Amino acid sequence: MAFDCDLFVIGGGSGGVRAARIAAAEGSANVHLAEESRMGGTCVIRGCVPKKLMVFASGYGEMIRDAHAYGWDVAAGPFDWPRFRHALEAELDRLEAAYRATLAGAGVTVHDARATLEDAHTVRLAGGERLRARHILVATGGRPYVPEFPGSDLAITSNEMFHLPTLPGRALVVGGGYIASEFACILNGMGVDVTQIYRGAQILRGFDDEARGHVATAMQAGGIAIRCGTDVLRLERADGGIRAVATDGSETVFDLVLYATGRKPNAAGIGLEALGVEFGRSGQIVVDDYSQTAVPSIYAVGDVTGRINLTPVAIREGHAFADTVFGGVPTRADHELVASAVFTQPELGAVGLTEEAARDQEAIEVYSATFRPMQSLFAGRSDRVLMKLIVSVATRRVLGCHIVGPQAGEMIQLAAIAIRMGATKEDFDRTVAVHPTMSEELVTMRRPTRQS
Repeated sequence: MAFDCDLFVIGGGSGGVRAARIAAAEGSANVHLAEESRMGGTCVIRGCVPKKLMVFASGYGEMIRDAHAYGWDVAAGPFDWPRFRHALEAELDRLEAAYRATLAGAGVTVHDARATLEDAHTVRLAGGERLRARHILVATGGRPYVPEFPGSDLAITSNEMFHLPTLPGRALVVGGGYIASEFACILNGMGVDVTQIYRGAQILRGFDDEARGHVATAMQAGGIAIRCGTDVLRLERADGGIRAVATDGSETVFDLVLYATGRKPNAAGIGLEALGVEFGRSGQIVVDDYSQTAVPSIYAVGDVTGRINLTPVAIREGHAFADTVFGGVPTRADHELVASAVFTQPELGAVGLTEEAARDQEAIEVYSATFRPMQSLFAGRSDRVLMKLIVSVATRRVLGCHIVGPQAGEMIQLAAIAIRMGATKEDFDRTVAVHPTMSEELVTMRRPTRQS
């Protein structure tokens, strides 16, 4: 059977691009890649990167206020959203060009078109061209999900947040996950009056209870109105905005309603169903440890598989796929002890087990400390940092680490290395502190706060 290429990748996000580049540059494969939208996928174009730049932008107002306490005679004017948005779009253009240059440098042929599957080896492009591929990799990512309810068409998603013509005066953010919570903080930092509604008991479900409670308290202290145990019944046009009618009986008018209530895999409609590829309950593509589907020639990586929906995980999966299929080195992407960060204000960094999960597993000791960090304390703010370690009583290994505070994402990356290596509480204790820093608390907590 003659093939036009060794590998055809559908999707130009982080996982697909990594797989294509490694297969072509290191595996000497003839690789084609199709992307129907912008190269770079969710992370680069409408996710992590623009969001983090918005996080940076939203924090400068508070920094300018703090500067007065440190002797600087500065004043903050109004936030210029159009100016920032223009710079943001220019940066995304630069990053997309860099992705394209990387693929071209590796010898990957790029098709700016939608691709679907006709059979287990045949890809059809939107223009009608067909290519036969020995292997096919689906890396189509995910998309924001808005449930259907009266007026749901009046809401926007995170995809549109980066292209708003103007900032709203009043915004409703619906959802309690990290995307909803991050955008609530971003908008609040840019001067928007923000309300966040979540139907659950507390935001950031799945993270450590003490840590997420700490974040919620800080967000409320910063001016965000968080209403848990509540959901939206309907949205309707109103004079001057959008009226949100909620289950708690409230009726409030907002200029913008952002829904961040979850994401769905982009797996439907590309021809997989007819080929015998298996799908999970949430519509994700089911794969084995080597990212292979039930159809031997078809693989999938990234958010479309619903394993861990994080960019670095998609990159690892894409690289492992290329090593396995084209490098001759069978490689499984490791999904254990993956660190994560939530870029709320304050940030939350986490790796390993939560206190709740750990105590269901074995006897544990919990070491935690909250304190006012030096920088904001001097500026007269009441912010508090949380440092927390979960320790196995039997093995003394640190099972989890949770940090809430400035630069928590940076700190958790380094803590994750030690925990990944199997560090014990005594290893932490033997490490000399770097003073004065917030992170020194991780190696100076000597007595457990509680045991369970």
